[in-house]
Amino acid sequence: MRVTIDILKQICPKTRERVLEPYVVPLNETADYYEINKTKPRLAAFLAQLAHESGGFVFIRENLNYSAQGLMTTFRKYFPNMELARQYERKPERIANRVYANRMDNGPEESGDGWRFRGRGLIQLTGKFNYTRFANSLGVSIDECVAYLETPAGATSSAGWFWHNNNLNDYCDKNDFVGLTKRINGGTIGLADRRHHYELALKIL
Repeated sequence: MRVTIDILKQICPKTRERVLEPYVVPLNETADYYEINKTKPRLAAFLAQLAHESGGFVFIRENLNYSAQGLMTTFRKYFPNMELARQYERKPERIANRVYANRMDNGPEESGDGWRFRGRGLIQLTGKFNYTRFANSLGVSIDECVAYLETPAGATSSAGWFWHNNNLNDYCDKNDFVGLTKRINGGTIGLADRRHHYELALKIL
């Protein structure tokens, strides 16, 4: 099975062709390398999850431009009250440095690691720990890795790497779409949209 521009346009009808086109080759190369295109459910799930995570292959870098209320809703642990949230609202760099501080091998808030290693790629690779592992798998520096993740090839390759390292083909083979989503998302946020893309991809493929 091969991914074509027509398939991507049907799965992501709101995304312009010129945005989707650069992903065709990397998607096929990645699907070949990690045996994602070995079965229809695997490839359909891969395309569905990527389409959801990236807003239709549009966003490959985490923004974090939250309002104060958004911070309290999404990151309640880090912004337990409105007074604190207002100090950070609409300041993506400060938000990233706070919510990703002191975990995933990131340093403290003032280190800037949260912003530097915020989510990138079609499946948002996040944290210095994951960036370092991915960079090592490529044999490149972490700075080169950061830049690579913001290209169609890097955004797709990192998604395949994440998919493989988390044994996500196994979830597809077991028809466990909820388990697959939890492994990617940490929960079931956006499950209905992910499933919609999955059913659509199955029909198209």
